[in-house]
Amino acid sequence: MFDKILIANRGEIALRVIRACREMGIASVAVHSTADADAMHVRMADETICIGPAPSVDSYLLPPAIISACEVTGAQAIHPGYGFLSENARFVQMVEDHGLTFIGPRAEHIRIMGDKITAKDTMKALGVPCVPGSDGGVPDLETAKRLGEEIGYPVIIKATAGGGGRGMKVAQTAADMERAFHTARAEGKSAFGNDEVYIEKYLQKPRHIEIQVFGDGKGNAVHLAERDCSLQRRHQKVFEEAPGPCITPEERARIGKTCADAVARIKYAGAGTVEFLYEDGEFYFIEMNTRLQVEHPVTEAIFGVDLVREQIRVAEGYPLSFTQEDLTINGHAIEVRINAERLPSFTPCPGKITQYHAPGGLGVRMDSALYDGYVIPPYYDSLIGKLIVHGRDRPEALARLNRALGELIVDGVDTTVPLFHALLQEPDIHSGDYNIHWLEKWLASTLADA
Repeated sequence: MFDKILIANRGEIALRVIRACREMGIASVAVHSTADADAMHVRMADETICIGPAPSVDSYLLPPAIISACEVTGAQAIHPGYGFLSENARFVQMVEDHGLTFIGPRAEHIRIMGDKITAKDTMKALGVPCVPGSDGGVPDLETAKRLGEEIGYPVIIKATAGGGGRGMKVAQTAADMERAFHTARAEGKSAFGNDEVYIEKYLQKPRHIEIQVFGDGKGNAVHLAERDCSLQRRHQKVFEEAPGPCITPEERARIGKTCADAVARIKYAGAGTVEFLYEDGEFYFIEMNTRLQVEHPVTEAIFGVDLVREQIRVAEGYPLSFTQEDLTINGHAIEVRINAERLPSFTPCPGKITQYHAPGGLGVRMDSALYDGYVIPPYYDSLIGKLIVHGRDRPEALARLNRALGELIVDGVDTTVPLFHALLQEPDIHSGDYNIHWLEKWLASTLADA
């Protein structure tokens, strides 16, 4: 058993890991930038250490600072949370080279899944269904045009090293290809230092369905059903739920087993998420995230498991504490992401929290690092909290979400809470009849009518 774990992250996810450590009797170390000296994760940890100035490139994204913090504090393992260094294969290798344990998959698996072309080829070989598209990178515009005709328009051009919606452009017709191809390459080069792109069929009205998998690193793995993350703005998720309202038990069992078998064959260790576009009963692989997801609490709610605790156990070499047969879905859960953003522009809104009150009651969980008087710094992501509700079924979960949003108080900054109040008035939300394009179309219509 680890005696001490360092959390290489900040905010609510750092708190999430600290709580799991405390329940397991493991001491926690919180790293922080100078801007986060008064952050809640710093207050809650057993030990703290400053690793640099406010910019993340000089602190949370600086591997030597994280490694040094472990050496100074005597931490034996590092939990990366999500974002920052959580999917950085070079960092994972550094951790291992220094005799420390990375709480997550091995560097080779992060490397494979970090490149979208390699990931797609790997998953295809493992029997996971993929979107029709190019075999590898597309070297030039002429090849792109030929592939567009072969695949059939519309197509989407994606940066191979992309993520977060950057380096992705749609060509609705052949006339759009030149602009989309060059723009995707330029964005990939600017954001990721890599201008290689690939092409896939652009599905018209797909849902975003992701399968939570967990492996022990020794050839055993399970799936924990799916999450529906279709409500997105600019490819960023805002509303997630489990199980998916459109997925049948038969589809769930089929795609879940396919994903679990695939990660078992490569001896994947820890939590991972296999993401798909889903349309007309078919699943199409798009990427695998080799880390804990922001939306992991909805999976925890319907299965009654602690995924962070399980990550730590697997990293220590223990077997999974549950089998596939142990995992039975109980009810329905929904998460909404509360961002410090000014509507309708969604521009970041850092500042001082003058009053904060978290909702409570049966089936309500609020993951946040806010407190009265806390000053949200302008240097990091605008996510300030996640409101998670669990009910016996989807209607009860929606009603509980509506009630909990009414109790939530965040004063001093603008937030995205009004967005969710408005969404809960929409019939499509209650019926579950939406896809990955629904939210942006709704926002465009709402703003036009305002």
